[in-house]
This record gives sequence, C-alpha cells and structure tokens, in this order.
Amino acid sequence: MSAQTARAPSPPSPILLRETQGYVAVLTLNRSQARNSLSEGLIAELHAALKQIHDDKSVRAVVIAANGPAFSAGHDMKELTARRSDADRGRAYFAQIMTSCSAMMQAVVQLPKPVVAAVQGIATAAGCQLVASCDLAVASEAATFATPGVDIGLFCSTPMVALSRNVTRKQAMEMLLTGEPVSATRARELGLVNRVVAAGTERDAAIALAQKVALKSAYTIKLGKEAFYRQAEMSLTEAYRYAAEVMTENMMARDAEEGIGAFIEKREPKWQDK
Repeated sequence: MSAQTARAPSPPSPILLRETQGYVAVLTLNRSQARNSLSEGLIAELHAALKQIHDDKSVRAVVIAANGPAFSAGHDMKELTARRSDADRGRAYFAQIMTSCSAMMQAVVQLPKPVVAAVQGIATAAGCQLVASCDLAVASEAATFATPGVDIGLFCSTPMVALSRNVTRKQAMEMLLTGEPVSATRARELGLVNRVVAAGTERDAAIALAQKVALKSAYTIKLGKEAFYRQAEMSLTEAYRYAAEVMTENMMARDAEEGIGAFIEKREPKWQDK
C-alpha cells in the first residue's frame, strides 16, 4: 500500500479559532469557504467561547475577527433552506436558529469585558449585526456593511435590533429598506465602526485597541459597560437616577480610591479589579 493511500484523511478545520495575546482573547471565524456565514455550529461555538471567557480573569478584552475575504455573510442560507422539507416547512428550526443567534449577540453585549470587531471584508445581515453588537469596531478600508435581506424577501429584522442601536433611525431604515452596501468610511460616519485602517492592518489595530482598554480596571470596565447598555434603554430621568447609583457604587470601589489617589499623587495606579 502506498503512503498516499495509507494516509488518514485530514480532520476538518475548527470553525472558530481562539488565541491569546496578552490579556486579549482573539476569536476568529474560520468558515472562509462559506464566507463565515453564521451556521448553527458557529453560533454555538461563539456562544460557548463567550460563556467561557465571561468569568476568566486572565482575559480582559476580546477581539472577534475572521479568516478569508469576508467577515461574515450572515446566516447560512443553505443550512436554513435544507429544513424546508420538514413537516412544518422549517418553522421550528428557524425559530431555534433565530433565538440562539439572538442569545449569542446578547452574550456579546452582556460580557463584562469589551469586545472589539476586526472587520476585513463584507459584513452583511447577521454579520453586520455581529459588528453592531460589539462594543467597538475597527474596519479595513476595504470593508463594506449591508443588511440586504430585503433583496431576497427576508427583511433583516434581527440585525435591525443591533443596527438601530448604533446608527440613527433614518440611516438604519435606509440600509434595511434598500439593502445597499455602505463603505467603511461611511460606516464610521454613521457610528457603526470606530476606526478605519489600511487593509490588512485591521486585526492588529483591533488587538491594540483591545489591549489599551485591557489596561484599565476590570471592575470599572465591567460596571461601566453594564451601565452604558442599561441606561440607553431608560428615560432621561431614569437614566440619571440609575447612573448616579452606579457612580456612588463605583466611588466605593477599591480601584476608584486607588485611581483617584494615583491621579492626585501623579503616579500609575495599581489595580486590584475590585
């Protein structure tokens, strides 16, 4: 038997890669042959990774990146269409996928650590939703963003939730109603991304941004991130009442005492994350 015929088949590549750079966990979507579409498996892998990172004190920030020319083309339409033959024409499966994807997106927001998207190519539909769900986003100048579901008779209703919390209503509606792509520069103007960088440098730029935030007090970041998203859903009066409570609680923290003391004494603070 020749060496070629005796060779065992190569195991499939993981659909989600994880590496660590200092205090930053880098999660990389690795379904480039499917334009990193959010399959049932990839949604589950991302959610599991976020759950694991949630209480991992060695991780202080997260970067979500992707391999290949596309960041993510949204839901895996071939996977969804395959369930049309179910007795209920796929209704139960579609509900399961949309619910699990929504839970994963909320896990990004609810993670007590900053999450930065590194977008190198197209981010469409649920891929655009993932970018909008991240706290920060760095995009390649070659990246584009779109919610084109309307073009195939499927309005991007779940991506709409995250998108409408990032850009103004009329801009969100234009993206949702026309499905037309938005350039990286325009996405920055709209508030969908923070920075636009030269193509090929977006991952390093996102990691550098994440590392900058990772140097802050983890307790303070956790408190502030949670407060940011909670107050955004409140009335002005409720938001100020809640924020005053958070500030009071924050002032009682050891890191606030240390940080203010270090500022007054003109020295670097020593965080204890409490």
